[in-house]
Amino acid sequence: MEKTEKKENRFGLLGRNISYSFSQSYFSKKFEDLELKDHSYENFDIASISEFGSLLSQNNLKGLNVTIPYKEEVLTYLTYLDVKAKEIGAVNTIKFTEEGLKGYNTDAYGFQKSLEPFLKQHHTKALILGTGGASKAVRFVFKQLGIENSYVSRTKKENQYAYSELNKEIIKTHTVIVNCTPLGTHPNIQEKPTLPYQYLTEQHLLFDLIYNPEKTTFLTEGEAKGAQIKNGLEMLQLQAEKAWEIWNTP
Repeated sequence: MEKTEKKENRFGLLGRNISYSFSQSYFSKKFEDLELKDHSYENFDIASISEFGSLLSQNNLKGLNVTIPYKEEVLTYLTYLDVKAKEIGAVNTIKFTEEGLKGYNTDAYGFQKSLEPFLKQHHTKALILGTGGASKAVRFVFKQLGIENSYVSRTKKENQYAYSELNKEIIKTHTVIVNCTPLGTHPNIQEKPTLPYQYLTEQHLLFDLIYNPEKTTFLTEGEAKGAQIKNGLEMLQLQAEKAWEIWNTP
């Protein structure tokens, strides 16, 4: 866990192996720009969710962002779940209140606002790569937008594709593909989800929740086939601002 001067209003990111995180630099700069000298933002890098209980005993904690792999595991520690977070089944924002810990999901908001400008009439079916907490927010948004969608994972389940069964027909009909896996994140930038990329066309929209590197191998493959591409940076910024709004709403 990084050493940060303990301030009166402490915020932070809960996750594992998060030294690369966008959030700490984003909020530290935000506090500096707003001249909030009594605010700090820390990385709470824990090896297991079981360590979360001892973290809660620390003083002056006001809000947390939550990232991989704790967006679902943290639910049992919360007193209250926002309606959207409850439907999604994953939390990425926690507000500390006198009534207890309140959980919210701002990933859905960030994803929808970032995705919508790229959607076209033929974008009616989507593939969601990965089944973790972030993928649940993505599915929630597709449901709101009326876009039929299916998860893709390593194993075949009901209403879920395995990577091994993806073929030309499936890729052709699912013109939106969202990567919710960590494959391709720095420093392992050559990694990518196992897709038949040769079947991508200019009809496709590829969205990667990863933002470092700016253009993953997944996006590069799509761009080479003429597809629209979008990384996760704007989504991250939007969800961060929504989290800030929640922390500051009485």
